[in-house]
Amino acid sequence: MPGDRLTNEDRQHIAAGLAEGLGFTEIGRRLGRPASTIMREVTRNGGPDDYGAQQAQEATQQRARRHRKAKSPAPPVGDSSHGRDPQAVQNLTESFATLLDQQGMPRMAARTLACLYVTDSGTLTAADLVQRLNVSPASISQTVAFLEQQGLLKRERTPGGRRERYVVDDELWVRSTLAALQMNDSLIAASQRAAEILGAATPAGARFDVAAEFLRLVNAPLRQVMEQWQQSQADRNAGHRS
Repeated sequence: MPGDRLTNEDRQHIAAGLAEGLGFTEIGRRLGRPASTIMREVTRNGGPDDYGAQQAQEATQQRARRHRKAKSPAPPVGDSSHGRDPQAVQNLTESFATLLDQQGMPRMAARTLACLYVTDSGTLTAADLVQRLNVSPASISQTVAFLEQQGLLKRERTPGGRRERYVVDDELWVRSTLAALQMNDSLIAASQRAAEILGAATPAGARFDVAAEFLRLVNAPLRQVMEQWQQSQADRNAGHRS
């Protein structure tokens, strides 16, 4: 079939056709292949004057082996410090990423955040993430931009260097909760405005009014929790200074 890879027998027919002085179109017609396929095969393997079936077959196999080697996945990278089992750390990272994914976070963002979160330092460079996640630098760049917008990581410059490193800290979920509070506040204000414009007595207006009421109920205990957390942190810091 035209979409199938050329076989050793196909290459022998191509070599024979070239020896007869046939053009790419005629060789392709005899093999049931597009002329462009024959032209690429001959061009990448010495041209019409130097094409050899066996040499072309061996060259194709070598290219395939190099391609498979380049695409082979990187081995798991787990933290072996503190006597940890690297595979257990890798499994933990993957399961935590899956949990974040199930909570609605984009898969690549979940993997990146989990990879950072399980490190003791909470800090990795782009090169570290590329190696650990076996993805392209472009994927890391896009994902880091998303996580930074969500307040889930920070960028820092390495001291005395030009490379950036990406950081998560103990305040990650605090910032995430604050972002959720702020988003809910925006939705409450927008819902109240919509209810006024549409009319609270109308079905559409009532829908926005109910949304605003629910989000106010959600935010009230969240604010209380945040206040309690801030007070506990202040008390802890005061205890460390005394």
